[in-house]
Amino acid sequence: MTATTDWGPDLAATLPAALPAEGPTDGAVPTLVGRVWDPKAGGPSVVVVRDGTAYDVSGSFPTVRDLCEQTDPAAAVADVPGEALATVADLLANTPPESRDATRPWLLAPVDLQAVKAAGVTFVVSMLERLIEERAGGEADAAATVRAEITAAIGGGLDELVPGSPEALRLKEVLRERGMWSQYLEVGIGPDAEIFTKGQPLSAVGTATEVGVLAASRWNNPEPEVALVVASDGRIVGAALGNDVNLRDVEGRSALLLPKAKDNNAACAIGPFVRLFDDSFTLDHVRAMTVSLEVRGEDGFEMLGTSSMRAISRDPADLVGQLIGPHHQYPDGAVLLLGTMFAPSDDRDETGMGFTHHAGDVVRISAPELGTLVNLVRASEECAPWNFGVADLMRNLAGRNLL
Repeated sequence: MTATTDWGPDLAATLPAALPAEGPTDGAVPTLVGRVWDPKAGGPSVVVVRDGTAYDVSGSFPTVRDLCEQTDPAAAVADVPGEALATVADLLANTPPESRDATRPWLLAPVDLQAVKAAGVTFVVSMLERLIEERAGGEADAAATVRAEITAAIGGGLDELVPGSPEALRLKEVLRERGMWSQYLEVGIGPDAEIFTKGQPLSAVGTATEVGVLAASRWNNPEPEVALVVASDGRIVGAALGNDVNLRDVEGRSALLLPKAKDNNAACAIGPFVRLFDDSFTLDHVRAMTVSLEVRGEDGFEMLGTSSMRAISRDPADLVGQLIGPHHQYPDGAVLLLGTMFAPSDDRDETGMGFTHHAGDVVRISAPELGTLVNLVRASEECAPWNFGVADLMRNLAGRNLL
């Protein structure tokens, strides 16, 4: 998979929408934090957005993790002084690697030391698609037939089913008797959620850069999601947009290949900023959010979709509770992608083959509350390699007397 480096009009059209619209309540000013690569500092700086300009607050909070560990992160960063690095528009314009001026700052993913986790099969539609992948053995051309068979066998009525409830357990037994039980149904309607490692700390890419799929994959798709930012004590302190890129052919061959399907170079995008929770933006706003997806290909292909958080089968707070607690600790906090109801089945290339990415696809994921995350699809092997790790970050911060 070889992509050109021409973003065309898509990136430029996205830039003005990178910031959220007006807040959920009239007059609300969103508290947005992120990370910027500052060439003068030779490393990343934590920034807060004020009136469209990114201010460096690394002197008070060397990492986003440090900020998120505060009792009230939004209040903690509200009055912190900082140096103006650049406008958000200028940062975005300088972020695409192929046109970047390396002497000027650019945007990074807005999280750093947090574990990057994801929840799977949290929507009924995606649960059925995972089951289809499994039954089709990862073969896209078999998916349409399998989809029709499964839909006929299971029928409707799953939207209101509460995972782990007595009703869900009864359905589990019925499906088992029909020979229709699956590991995907287990995590879809059973008591335990699927929560997996999407990437390592510092491995996520941000907006206005490439997102990767393995060159050998022939059936893959974007997964537009909300990503919750969680402190080490389990508090949910903010949210961002995410793309949990999925290789459907790889996972369909075997669920044991999930790490290969999910955790690859540039295969997780988060951004453009973290919106911290405050009086105007809370978990209830996340629960009511609608995430939109737009894919535009160099071949003229266009795909639009939405994912309503109201349709999620497991409450976000429950998912965080299954992620972190007495059973599992994350000293530096975590980012949890919540899953998606978007499972593209429309044909792109051949009848019955469904959707798959082409090199050069521009993917836009947006929500009025969180802005727009935009990425250009390339092969993971061709995306910029991840070569700035935790040790590099610690050395850089120490050299800047920030530790």
